[in-house]
Amino acid sequence: MTTEVEARKLDPAVALPALDESAPREPHRQFALKHEDCFIVADSYGDIRGTGDGLFRDDTRVLSRFRLFVGGRMPSLLGASLSQDNILFTANLTNLATIGPNGSETLPGVVHIDRTRFIWQDRMFERVIFTNYSARDVLLPVRFDFDADFRDMFEVRGTTRSRRGRAHEARVGESRVTFRYEGLDNVERQSVIAFSMTPHQMHPNHAEFLILVGMRDSRALHLEVGPSEEIPSSDRFRAAAARARFAMRSKRRQGATVFSSGRVFNDWLTRTRADIALLTTDLETGPYPYAGIPWFSTAFGRDGVISALQMLWLNPDLARGVLAFLARYQSTETSIFDDAEPGKIMHETRKGEMAVLRELPFGRYYGGVDTTPLYVYLAWSYADRTGDDEFVDRMWDSLCAAIAWMEEVGARNGEGFVTYSRAADTGLFNQGWKDSADAIFHSDGTIPRGPIALVEVQGYVFAAYQGMAALAAKRGDVAKAAHWSGMAERIRNAVETQFWMPDRNFYALAIDGEGKQCAVRASNPGHLLYVGLPSAERAQSVAEQLLSAHLHSGWGVRTLADDELPFNPMSYHNGSIWPHDTAICAAGLARYQERTSVVKLMSSMFEAAVRFDMRLPELFCGFTRAIGDAPVAYPVACLPQAWSAGSAFMMLQACLGIRIDGWKGEINVERPRLPIGIDNIVLRHLAVGDVKVDLTFQRVGDRIVCYLDERHEGLVPLVVRS
Repeated sequence: MTTEVEARKLDPAVALPALDESAPREPHRQFALKHEDCFIVADSYGDIRGTGDGLFRDDTRVLSRFRLFVGGRMPSLLGASLSQDNILFTANLTNLATIGPNGSETLPGVVHIDRTRFIWQDRMFERVIFTNYSARDVLLPVRFDFDADFRDMFEVRGTTRSRRGRAHEARVGESRVTFRYEGLDNVERQSVIAFSMTPHQMHPNHAEFLILVGMRDSRALHLEVGPSEEIPSSDRFRAAAARARFAMRSKRRQGATVFSSGRVFNDWLTRTRADIALLTTDLETGPYPYAGIPWFSTAFGRDGVISALQMLWLNPDLARGVLAFLARYQSTETSIFDDAEPGKIMHETRKGEMAVLRELPFGRYYGGVDTTPLYVYLAWSYADRTGDDEFVDRMWDSLCAAIAWMEEVGARNGEGFVTYSRAADTGLFNQGWKDSADAIFHSDGTIPRGPIALVEVQGYVFAAYQGMAALAAKRGDVAKAAHWSGMAERIRNAVETQFWMPDRNFYALAIDGEGKQCAVRASNPGHLLYVGLPSAERAQSVAEQLLSAHLHSGWGVRTLADDELPFNPMSYHNGSIWPHDTAICAAGLARYQERTSVVKLMSSMFEAAVRFDMRLPELFCGFTRAIGDAPVAYPVACLPQAWSAGSAFMMLQACLGIRIDGWKGEINVERPRLPIGIDNIVLRHLAVGDVKVDLTFQRVGDRIVCYLDERHEGLVPLVVRS
């Protein structure tokens, strides 16, 4: 066989060709991998091109450019995919033919390039296999371009800084390059790029290889990017991949699993469960679902609570982990900069340089008006699902502090409404789930003055008071139970009086600081249905409008009706579709027995997911669905996003009409329905107290029957209401 040295002598033209980035690129998507507080976002080629993508560790971009060139040219993309468990990314590529100065082909386009990578313990592992399908040996000029800018996540998102720390010159070794950055926070951050074979040339920002691949043979190159120096090898790659897959398998097995008669439907649920597992990070307090990649790969209060509520019926341990974490970091002091007050629950936490230096308040930020009541509601829901009185007892002081904050804020406006108005200009202007600056407005488009009372937040407050009343009654505290029950009814009456728009038969989006309604029709009142606040008559009116063409696009519920002045289907919050929002509306419709409509909503979301490669993004555009059309993607949506993934299971629970009573140790099923095209669903290892059961839903004619596996008959009561 020809050696690499001989090949260079025979054909020196292939040695180090000029770099050519002019070749056309096929349309590409972004792919994300994550482990704990390290994640990567790259395109279909596996390349990091230095825009919003990169390898991030603790909210810092530690690899800002990483591109592969073969024969001086970008390879051609054959296909790219993630493994079903979200561990491995694989890009299938082929080299483009290289033509010499005399017009002869110096490098034929016959090499298949298999580029596989994963993340494990703050380190990116990558294996590139070059397979030569030609009838002769091929000397491949391979080049990797790389850089590490150590930008804080908020810089990557567009925030400018007046000054930065010191970036050291790259230290070049025989087969590795080390980048170092000393931050203004006096923390030295390091990124080491190491290769398994020695490059032909090694430079501070690129490495060049000449890899001889025999005919019908393969060569593998391994590389790693991490905070310390290691020597990449096939053994290290295989061992780390095995550990990563085992850890992911353990996460995916937490809680009950769902199987259906529909193969494609199963693919969706499998991918969705894998996304939730990918985003779930094991903290000291237990598992916590990080919000989404790339912008929100950290613990968010609101997102974590809603994700836990979505998965509660299947996996209550997730709720327990969320509650424990949020209780640990509950505010005990007042801080204008952090929007913190005693008893308030955290909105967001960050670990990056800018957060540590308090250039921004998001190191531990409390500017979320809905997180505190949602936290209390989750605690009640967890207790109701599990009957875990011991955990609630440990949480009790925290829950009382949260309720005390709610009551104090409510006393400021006389109606009991929980309102927001940012304390400092560095904080969030809007502090509900629709937190963009233009998301809350009057019907003429003007921005209201604060403090703002959002309609859905008052629903969460109502649910929190009801939950605390029930918990207090369980503890034998009759006085507190009566007090909080009274507060719940006070909020209900105030919402019905102040938010209802008689001329539009709908609830206003918000009430401003002057007591004026933001008289627009948005999806937010669907959250009132979720907690059961409206009367049956008003709930019917809300349901009809949520399902009307103005709010329902055919793919899901729009955030804003299409006949409202600021409507824009391409906006972030004013006409787009958020899967978690649609799922909450669906759960609200189910609460008021609109289960047929729930089935239709779930069908629409499933069809959207199929067109998004089985993953629902953070949001997508709110254009009206037409026959043959696909949903229109929102260009910078997070994917995966925890509460978008969890929406599938929230809607499925709404269809099945299932509720587990943890205190009674029984399963309640009310008017069950199955998704369109699905004839049976089996829930396996569903925890009811200390017992795990299998529960089957079966379509029989025009009826849905459900039954426990015969092995469990008599152990767990199953109460079915048709």
